Amino acid sequence: MTTLVTGATGNTGRHVVRELLERGEKVRALTRSPAAAVQVLPSGVELVEGTHTAPKTVSFEGIDRLHVTVTAGLAEVGPELVQRAVDSGVRRITVVWGGAVGPTEEAIADSGVEWTRVEPQEFMSNTLNWVDSIRAEGVVREPYDLPSALVHEADIGAVAAVALLEDGRSGRAYNLTGPQALTPRERIALLSRAAGREIAFVPMTHEQAVDRLMATGVSREDAEYVIGWYAAPPAESATVVDTVERVTGRPARTFEQWVAENAQRFQ
Repeated sequence: MTTLVTGATGNTGRHVVRELLERGEKVRALTRSPAAAVQVLPSGVELVEGTHTAPKTVSFEGIDRLHVTVTAGLAEVGPELVQRAVDSGVRRITVVWGGAVGPTEEAIADSGVEWTRVEPQEFMSNTLNWVDSIRAEGVVREPYDLPSALVHEADIGAVAAVALLEDGRSGRAYNLTGPQALTPRERIALLSRAAGREIAFVPMTHEQAVDRLMATGVSREDAEYVIGWYAAPPAESATVVDTVERVTGRPARTFEQWVAENAQRFQ
């Protein structure tokens, strides 16, 4: 059996690919640039060109299982992607949600095939947004200092792999967190020790944070949504759950582990 992983070089997709390959599974990785993907993905994966936001570029020939990560631009075409997959014979789908149950998530749940929705809270890799200011100035600027039970992307990939391969996971939605809820200041303290340099927390206003995000090309509506989430995060975002351990059989990775893996990027 072969699994198609969309967004295969993304934050979570690459971990799904790696987990499946380590279990001896056949994996087809969908990517806009197969040549670049060679540098990111492990050997043994079949690389195919295409993107899940353009369903007609995706071939499901020989595919039994599908992994989808909901990203920007998928809401309008996600249902078409799902229908093409089902019509082609895909019988099991996992989806990493986009932070809420939208059109793609709904289409998968209504598809008539086995499905599992993976609902991670904040990704540990969001910390990489601090790289430039840390390296240039030794500071992190954020508007809020509230706790978040960040989850390691590798744990998201591991849970998705289990759901793809094991029976009895259909119809479930897995809320995922890491083992601790940490504020930005607490994360910065851990980064400072690992990077061997002092890093300061500098508060900024809500509007400054919105403007900063808009400067990257994000619309005001989307920027307000993102910063608004940090201003008033849902209770689930700071509530530690043991889903990773229950599904995979091992404890969720800590933020300290993530920092050890990425410390050199902040130096």
